[in-house]
Amino acid sequence: MKKIILAITGASGSIYGLRLFEYLRTSNICTHVIISSTGKKVLSLENKVGEDFFERENVFVYTQDEIDAPFASGSWKHHGMVICPCSMATLGAIANGFGNNLIHRAADVTLKEGRKLILVIRETPLNTIHIENMLKAAKAGAIIFPACPGFYHKPKSILELVDHLVSRILDILGIENNITPRWEGKKRKEVKI
Repeated sequence: MKKIILAITGASGSIYGLRLFEYLRTSNICTHVIISSTGKKVLSLENKVGEDFFERENVFVYTQDEIDAPFASGSWKHHGMVICPCSMATLGAIANGFGNNLIHRAADVTLKEGRKLILVIRETPLNTIHIENMLKAAKAGAIIFPACPGFYHKPKSILELVDHLVSRILDILGIENNITPRWEGKKRKEVKI
């Protein structure tokens, strides 16, 4: 069974993390969820969701202070980590090697072990510090994934916009999904030569 680490920080856009969690659950993925202290507040404010939402089979929930979690060590194998949404403070800590909470430590371990780390950044506009931190994290092996949904699938709701982004995250993790229509390109007539 695949094991994925999902971290939710205090950036706005916690709906992305919630929807990703829901799809990981329907894909029968063992999910390890870390929620930062500010992430808890944003989940409550934006979605009226508490930690009990994550209490499901094959789900393990951690606070940012549980530095003794299994994935705080590189010897514990997993199939990728997603920070969704990823605050600029979390990005800065990861880019500069600060491991002062479980999210930062797990991201650092994920990078040093050469595993996938997806940072779903959710901030605008960006200053040069943010941009430099994104570059540092990308050079270290992180995948910088701005929360910028596409529109070619002609979304009719906010959830369709969110699901488009979640589908792309699942693709990067190698998790099959058909959440949203895929771009097929312009239809062309077959020409026989």
